[in-house]
This record gives sequence, C-alpha cells and structure tokens, in this order.
Amino acid sequence: MLPAVHRLRRSKDFAAVLRGGRRAGGGPLLVVHALRVGQDGTGVPRRFGLVVSKSVGNSVVRHRVSRRLRALLALRMDTFPPASDVVVRALAPAGGATSSELGAGLDRALVQLGAFGARGVRSGPVSRRGGGR
Repeated sequence: MLPAVHRLRRSKDFAAVLRGGRRAGGGPLLVVHALRVGQDGTGVPRRFGLVVSKSVGNSVVRHRVSRRLRALLALRMDTFPPASDVVVRALAPAGGATSSELGAGLDRALVQLGAFGARGVRSGPVSRRGGGR
C-alpha cells in the first residue's frame, strides 16, 4: 500500500493538481492528473490522491475501487519522477472493473503522460487553449 508520506491529503493540493496538472485518460475507467511540484532530487516525495465519487457505486464498491487503485499505484510509484503529485479520478464504469482492467487503464494513462517515456510529467500550469492536445 501507499505509505502516508506518499498520500495527498489536503483539498488545496488536490485542486492544484486538477487545475494545473497534465491530464491523461485511462479509457472509460479513469483519468489521471499529474503535476511536478519541485525539481528532481529536492527530496520532495511523490504523492498520490484518489477521487472516487458516488457515481462509481455504493460505499462498498467505492472502497474496493480505492483499495485496488492504491495497490496499483504502489506498484507503479517509481515510474513517476520525484517531486510529482498525481490524482487518479475513477469514472463510473470503474465500479464494475477488475483489478487487471484498472491496471491496464492506469498504464494507458501513464504512457500518455510520458511517465514511461522520455517526455516525463509536465511541470507548472497547463494552458487549456491550443497546444494541439
């Protein structure tokens, strides 16, 4: 699981990532937002947050999806650059998805973000106009 030092907890931090971070879709199951919050090697840990709304299902289903996503993120933590904040937002179909389907969606989003490639996670705010995204 994710240690406490690697969790986003404050709504201010979630809002900063959702508004200023780079966004990538993981198919119909989830959306991943990522924002670099410092320079590499500054000792700032990678932090992760989850948004699993009531549209995903009842509390049992939401907690199951959250546990699965936390476990999947823990396995992929090193794919993100140091000093990056990541928010994974589960969409309604995630409630009926298996762990392998959630993992495939997460991997798809990480590839779009460039976490596995040379581009890396973009730092700073992102303009919503133009840019050909």
